[in-house]
Amino acid sequence: MDKVLRGRVSLKNPVHFLALGFGSGLIPLMPGTFGSLAALPLLIPFLWLSPYALLLTAVLASVLGIYLCGKTADDMQVHDHGSIVWDEVAGILLTFLWIPLSPLTVLLGFVLFRFFDILKPWPIKPIDKYVAGGLGIMLDDIVAGIMACVSLHAILLLTGL
Repeated sequence: MDKVLRGRVSLKNPVHFLALGFGSGLIPLMPGTFGSLAALPLLIPFLWLSPYALLLTAVLASVLGIYLCGKTADDMQVHDHGSIVWDEVAGILLTFLWIPLSPLTVLLGFVLFRFFDILKPWPIKPIDKYVAGGLGIMLDDIVAGIMACVSLHAILLLTGL
């Protein structure tokens, strides 16, 4: 991130701290990937909790993210800077809805989510391009998370994993 943009955000600001994925979005190379990785430890409590708890958490993260990402983008005076990665946090949580968590499923889910988030197949690309503000920042990753979740369910069903 260049110095001008860096001067517009602060990890001391809780909105920026969360929007920047606990600071992981400031890693210069592949911030979205590192933001997704930073979110994986958030899955640990869901080893013991109901899938509905993960659904509620993912929905709350998504709704909160509309504000966090929109406010941080406004403060940075850009639309969707790569360092804003809360959308990846919400998207990766959605990926694991009703998935039995194991090292293998977490790896597969992570790869699938990044695949959809990076390549942006339809309908993700038009959403990314035409939906503005915090909702636009969040919505493409929400859809990527849902597509990764459906794909992961299909893989598990077809392979018997």
